[in-house]
Amino acid sequence: MRLVLVGPPASGKGTQADRLTDRFRVPKISTGDMLRAARAAGTTLGKEAETFMTAGKLVPDQVVIGLVDERLDHDDAKPGFILDGFPRTVPQAEALGALLEKRGTPLQYVLQIDVSRELLVERATLRRIDKRSGQIYHLKYNPPPPGAELDHRADDQEETVKRRLDEYDAMTAALLPFYEKLGLLRRVDGVGTPDEVTARILSELER
Repeated sequence: MRLVLVGPPASGKGTQADRLTDRFRVPKISTGDMLRAARAAGTTLGKEAETFMTAGKLVPDQVVIGLVDERLDHDDAKPGFILDGFPRTVPQAEALGALLEKRGTPLQYVLQIDVSRELLVERATLRRIDKRSGQIYHLKYNPPPPGAELDHRADDQEETVKRRLDEYDAMTAALLPFYEKLGLLRRVDGVGTPDEVTARILSELER
């Protein structure tokens, strides 16, 4: 399984990535995962990427692609991988495609989880965290018990959520059509229980 998983904030992408990882026995790889692995290994690219991030700058595409290349050399990625949140732009997608072709492991699918903007805002803004236990609740779908000491994270404030969704829409405006032209894009309805969404994903991948 060689898959790029795409989905807006609050789409359930993280949950589905974990389930697909278990199902296909391949690692989920994100930019953060790659950076941590490179830093732990003490690689030159890991140190270079950390320098940019510490300075508050974007890590150049060529460095990120190099990190992907390093990460895919690990034994757990030999059977495949699920890339989560990367690539984010068409130049990154083109560079990733060239790298995977060179390795003889081209992408099989790019999976987009679709959820309406209205529902995404509702999912995110009504999330609350119990300060004592760290348990995440939702005021509508999974209400907290009486007496829970709730925190409303800054990331879940409405203005922040809408800004993140705008950034996501801008990012994928060109990326999704790019993959659609290559015949790699699959879209799945992300509304429903996690089990229902997983079933749709597996059905789409089998198709």
